[in-house]
Amino acid sequence: MTVTVKSFAKINLGLGIGPARDDGFHELRTVYQTLGLYDVIRVSVARGTGIEIRCEDQRVPRDESNTCYRIVEKAMAILRGKGRVVIEIEKRLPVQGGLGGASANAVATLVALERALRRELPAADRMRIAAEVGSDLPMFLVGGTILGVGRGEQVYPLPDFPPTPCVVLTPTIGVSTPKAFAEWDRLTESQTASEKLTASARSDRINELGRGLSAWLSELYSSAPSSFTERGGRAGNPLLRLDRAGIKNDFEQVVFPEYPELGEAKRALVRAGAKYASLSGSGSTLYGLFGSRKAADVAVARLRKVGWAVQATATLSRSAYWRRMLVR
Repeated sequence: MTVTVKSFAKINLGLGIGPARDDGFHELRTVYQTLGLYDVIRVSVARGTGIEIRCEDQRVPRDESNTCYRIVEKAMAILRGKGRVVIEIEKRLPVQGGLGGASANAVATLVALERALRRELPAADRMRIAAEVGSDLPMFLVGGTILGVGRGEQVYPLPDFPPTPCVVLTPTIGVSTPKAFAEWDRLTESQTASEKLTASARSDRINELGRGLSAWLSELYSSAPSSFTERGGRAGNPLLRLDRAGIKNDFEQVVFPEYPELGEAKRALVRAGAKYASLSGSGSTLYGLFGSRKAADVAVARLRKVGWAVQATATLSRSAYWRRMLVR
């Protein structure tokens, strides 16, 4: 039996980067938000042994470096599964795009594998092996709006915001996440030297976004009705207040100087009417949030006319994420 699953994208609503940790990772603060864009994953288990990955996109690895391969290897050991696992990846999301495509693919593969084997991992094991494979994976086991801390793998579900129209802009270039982190380290080290910051002051840098996120969320929760989705119209949509709250992505400080095209892309989204625009993850994909689907559609037409590769979508709530994941 082949199980087909949609592998949804994510964006980052702000991303604060702290100093490098002893394990080589960085402390992060971010709010993840799932989107309606997706890849398609097909998983089947047949006689034999091993793991096979099939994908027409030559940039997708087919060996044990692939996140799908690694999560299947771990899950099969815990489930004591037998057979040859075949994973077909239909790529629609950009590779190295900042939309979490590889991480989403791995979690979708895990969901499909459990259904193909008719066995389920305990929730704690599922979350543990996801975090072992990659920092972004655990958020895809939650969906919707999620607070991410630690290296991003510690996730906490937040109340879902109203579905918000979104325009995703995909440049032709790709951004390496390890390289972006390395550039961030060089930037902060030079600032530390020039400003003579103490170690504690340098660690406090990440708390700036944390405080901003906390203030933004606490204001919304303290003044909001019991459900954000009960609000009428778009005027009160919390996602359209991100810019006023000063929520930013730290990666923009190092990625935009390296790739000026990406800074121009963000400005193009704002000129096209985005209420909030940002790099997602380390990029290279950017997104803009809009007050209505009509405004998003107008922006898509305008941006395509001048040569940008864009598409309209919307944020995806937790319930919609899980309801739409399985392809029947």
